[in-house]
Amino acid sequence: MELFAVLGYISALIIGISLGLIGGGGSILAVPVLAYLFSINEKAATAYSLFIVGSSALLGGLKQHFKGYVDWRTALVFGLPAIIGVTLVRKYVVHALPDILFSVGDFEFTRRMGMFGLFAALMIPAAFSMLMTRKDKTKNSTDKVSYNYPLILAEGLLVGSITGLIGAGGGFLIIPALVILANVDMKVAVGTSLIIIAFKSLLGFFLGDALTMEIDWFFLSVFTSISFVGIFIGSYLSNFIDGQKLKKGFGYFILVMALFIFFMEFYVQA
Repeated sequence: MELFAVLGYISALIIGISLGLIGGGGSILAVPVLAYLFSINEKAATAYSLFIVGSSALLGGLKQHFKGYVDWRTALVFGLPAIIGVTLVRKYVVHALPDILFSVGDFEFTRRMGMFGLFAALMIPAAFSMLMTRKDKTKNSTDKVSYNYPLILAEGLLVGSITGLIGAGGGFLIIPALVILANVDMKVAVGTSLIIIAFKSLLGFFLGDALTMEIDWFFLSVFTSISFVGIFIGSYLSNFIDGQKLKKGFGYFILVMALFIFFMEFYVQA
C-alpha cells in the first residue's frame, strides 16, 4: 500500500475521532483527504464525501435522538428542501459543468478550481464557528417552536445546493438557521442538524451520484468503516478530554487546511 493511501486511512480514523470528541467538523476534511491523498477527482471526491458525511452524521444523530435532542418535525420541515437542493445539484448541475468554466487570457478557471475554491472559502466560516465561544441558551418550557416557512424553504434549498457542490454537511449554516428561523433550543438544533445532514447527504448521494457515476463501493465502505471506528474511539476519549479546547484547536487546523487548498488549486495546479 502506498504511503499516501496509508496516510489517507489514518486520516479517516482521525476524522472519526474528531467527530466523536467534539461532535462535528471532522467530516469537512473528507474532501481534501480524498482529493490529495487518494488522488480522486473533484466529482468523485465530493460524491464520496457526501456518503461519508451522511453516514457519520446519521450515527451521531441517532445518538442525539436517544438523548432526546432531535426535533423530527423540524428536521422534516428543513430537511425536505435541503434534500431537493442537493439531489438536483448532484444529478443535473455538477455533471453538466464543463471542465473549463471560463478563461482569461492564458488563465483557465477549471471546474475543479470552482468546486474546491468554494469548498475552501466555506471552510473559513466553519472554522470560525468552531473558534467562537458559544453560550447555549435554554428555552423556557412555555416557548413554542415556530416556523418561518418561506425563509426555511429558501435556507434549506441554499444549504442543500451548497452541500451538493462541495460535498460537506453545512452544519455551521444549519444550526443558526434552526435557532433563528425555528426558535429551536441550541442543543436540539445541534442534534437535529445531524439528522438533516445525514438524510440530505445520503439521499443526495444515492439519488444523484450513485445513479450517474461508477462508485468504488469497496473503498468507500472501508474508508467509512474506519471513520466509524474513530467515532467510537473519540466518544470514549471524550470522557477524559475537554472537547471545547480541542474544538478551538481543530478550528485553527481547518483554517490552515482552507489556505492549503487555495494554495494547491490556484498556485500549484494553476
